[in-house]
Amino acid sequence: METRQQEFLDSEPLRETDEHTSDLNLSNSIMTEEEREEIQLELAKLEDEISTLKQVLASKEKRHTELKHKLGITPLSELRSNLSRGWTDMQSSTAYKRTSETLSSAGQKTTAAFSTLGSAINRKFGDVRLHRLLHLTLHEHACHEKLSQLQVFRGES
Repeated sequence: METRQQEFLDSEPLRETDEHTSDLNLSNSIMTEEEREEIQLELAKLEDEISTLKQVLASKEKRHTELKHKLGITPLSELRSNLSRGWTDMQSSTAYKRTSETLSSAGQKTTAAFSTLGSAINRKFGDVRLHRLLHLTLHEHACHEKLSQLQVFRGES
């Protein structure tokens, strides 16, 4: 039995072909009736083995699901676990670390640039306010002068 399983495992994968093409190949090749029966017998055995393996796999998948259910492992908890593990794996990757460092550096440079821009804007507004204050002060002084001159002119003191 062990040798038979090994032969099965070592064999090449089956390819699905059109039955008509397969029949043509068998009838076109020079093959004895005995060789043809042998090939058909082997094909039938392989189909039986495939069917058996499918049944065994289905049984094992069912048992797998039952055991997970007994342990309280739900599809949602598996998904969460897989996502968490994937996130952790990604964060520990070299590419993620390099990208994170690059973005952090870019963020710091952007912050510095905006800070400089903000300071320049504040200085400019300060200059504008100072200029306006000086203008208003000079204007007020000029108004007082004119008022004084008018008062002197009218004879008011």
